Amino acid sequence: MNHTLQFPKAPEHLLQALNEVIPKCKLMAQQLPETAISLWLIPPVFPTERLDDDIIRRIWSDTPYWIFCWASGLAMAQWLLAEPHHVKDKVVLDFGAGSGVVAIAAKMAGAKRVICCDIDETSLNACRENALLNNVELEYLNDLYLSESVDILLAADVLYDQSNRFFLDEFLKFAPEVWVADSRVKNFSHPGYIKIDERSATTWPDLDEAKEFRNVSFYKTL
Repeated sequence: MNHTLQFPKAPEHLLQALNEVIPKCKLMAQQLPETAISLWLIPPVFPTERLDDDIIRRIWSDTPYWIFCWASGLAMAQWLLAEPHHVKDKVVLDFGAGSGVVAIAAKMAGAKRVICCDIDETSLNACRENALLNNVELEYLNDLYLSESVDILLAADVLYDQSNRFFLDEFLKFAPEVWVADSRVKNFSHPGYIKIDERSATTWPDLDEAKEFRNVSFYKTL
């Protein structure tokens, strides 16, 4: 199935931000598997021969996370669309929003308000453009600690770095209900959370990641 759709020209400011890290790379509006959500992402077939050592270093040091829909974000978005009652009529915060896929899904699922929270301003700009692409209204925040209390906090693919694990405790200060989706942590252990589900998903465009990273676990506050 071809998930590439015909949409207007990619937003120039996002393209410029991308090209500062990966020169000459394009953005394409692509529909995600098993969803009605489209995002501005890099092409499914990426010209890796253009990646010299300097570009690879820039990618690792200043990763533009918003150019992919990571497996855990896709899995959480699919779950929200399949089970909208979890967020319907509630105030939701999407932490580490990246491309905004989870926030967009929450809004489509009937959430009253959805706040995209990300410290990266370019990611928030990507969230804005992706919200326009999907005709949904979101709110934007660059600091979790400036947030009001919300009904539900959602966090997908934010535990990849060991230094981020402390957020599991911090989340509890902002919402009575927290859902975390992750495919990277092998031994998830926290007294405030319990594993309640597991889904299979692929980062989009497909990075041909190891099978273990395609198994997304869902954790929920007790």
